Amino acid sequence: MRRASLRCLIAAGGALLLAAAPLSAPGPAAPARAADPGPAPLGRVVPAPASVRPGGDPYEITARTAVRVPPGNREAARIGRYLAGLLRPSTGYRVPVVADPGEEDGPGIRLVLGEGSREGAGEGEGAAAEGYRLAVTARSVTISAREGAGLFHGVQTLRQLLPARVESTVRQAGPWTVAGGVITDAPRYGYRGAMLDVARHFFSVGQVKRYVDQLALYKYNVLHLHLSDDQGWRIAIGSRPRLAAHGGSTQVGGGPGGFYSKADYREIVRYAASRYLTVVPEIDMPGHTNAALASYAELNCDGVARPLYTGTEVGFSSLCVAKPETYDFVEDVIGELAELTPGPYLHIGGDEAHATPAADYAAFMERVQPVVARHGKTVIGWHQLAGARPAPGALLQYWGYGGTGAAERARVAAAARAGSRLILSPADRAYLDMKYTKDTPLGLRWAGLVEVRQSYDWDPGGYLAGVPAEAVAGVEAPLWTETLTTSAQLEYMAFPRLPGIAELGWSPPATHDWPSYRERLAAQAPRWDALGIAYYRSPQVQWPTR
Repeated sequence: MRRASLRCLIAAGGALLLAAAPLSAPGPAAPARAADPGPAPLGRVVPAPASVRPGGDPYEITARTAVRVPPGNREAARIGRYLAGLLRPSTGYRVPVVADPGEEDGPGIRLVLGEGSREGAGEGEGAAAEGYRLAVTARSVTISAREGAGLFHGVQTLRQLLPARVESTVRQAGPWTVAGGVITDAPRYGYRGAMLDVARHFFSVGQVKRYVDQLALYKYNVLHLHLSDDQGWRIAIGSRPRLAAHGGSTQVGGGPGGFYSKADYREIVRYAASRYLTVVPEIDMPGHTNAALASYAELNCDGVARPLYTGTEVGFSSLCVAKPETYDFVEDVIGELAELTPGPYLHIGGDEAHATPAADYAAFMERVQPVVARHGKTVIGWHQLAGARPAPGALLQYWGYGGTGAAERARVAAAARAGSRLILSPADRAYLDMKYTKDTPLGLRWAGLVEVRQSYDWDPGGYLAGVPAEAVAGVEAPLWTETLTTSAQLEYMAFPRLPGIAELGWSPPATHDWPSYRERLAAQAPRWDALGIAYYRSPQVQWPTR
């Protein structure tokens, strides 16, 4: 997951009007119509769609465009309001959302959800739940999906097909055209995650929401929050108030730290769900626990509370495996966190427990995994859990890299063959906190320097020798924050690598091609500029001039 010893650093008359922007007060005249370079090619999307059939005339969004949703379908109406909210500021159009069954090729942007939809086809785990179909003619854009997640992903594809200036919060010049044709799409893997470390440095609810919106644009469906570590405890636990009040009072470098109240955490979960991301909370155990050991003396074998820690060393802390008080603590924390978390997973960490003897580590995991199950959740653990006995159904998150020993890799492969499924986060490919080059001012380099091509150019299905392809549940891009304190710094390390990991998780292997991806990635830059996203302009990509 991390390193050897240092971590140093998303209308027709009579139709029912569901939502429309109020008419604007008189203001400046509309911007002059821009010179039209023509719509973006239908396949210029990240992640690459499963099937693209260009053809026919483009569709243009105009002042008469409405978003049409099935009558009585609240989920479709909510997604329609989200889409209209994206379109209104930059186009200056009202873009009403109307309940209108209409004909199949009715005018406007038509969202079709549920039975009778012509959703994306595919063989991946998320094909039914997350697939969609986008059809564009001169008369309409129709996005159809079996479930809300697919419809939302289709909206993200439409968004990328529009000019990048659609992301502006102020009125821009048109035209607003979308190329004609049909996209049929569904994900390769059902688990496509991004991890944000809020323990080393604390990030506010608003900062987490901003990151969620960026993940949604690229069809991620999991937000993994690393909520505890040696440097800070970031979630309020009612039965253990000192965890947040004391354990959350600092961070790397000695800053003020912070924590999420239960209301804060519920708001993050709600917001992520509105973008079709599931929150996976992580409480790292039995190592990476100094914040807890500082908060409750009885968790230490000698009964003496540890001092708060603001450095970046790893592997020195451990819960006292032999003490009953440790398991009372685990029960309290897991129980409250499970009650707050509607998603199916709870991450128990398990990495770099160098201060925990191997036999104690195995015994600890034997007792803790059933606690997670009793509270109705499925265990996720870092791949060191393979050194114990993973619970039935547990997922192992592999963070190894070129320096990972053969024996460790073999244990993970054996666990996969025995039934455990893997989330792949190889540190020298998917860790977003690794420096791009030796001159990168942020990040770490213990797993090497990771430029954009290296981050993209690998296949999750064949990455680990001895692991059956069907044992791979998906991918995740972790972002550790020893050196990161602002949203701009998060974005600089995430972009442009984050979209590439998204493509590895979503797109069919046949679409994997660096020259094609590099062109599609470069076309994202004006969108990031419009969204105010800081990013690294890698020399491996021919970026458009600003």
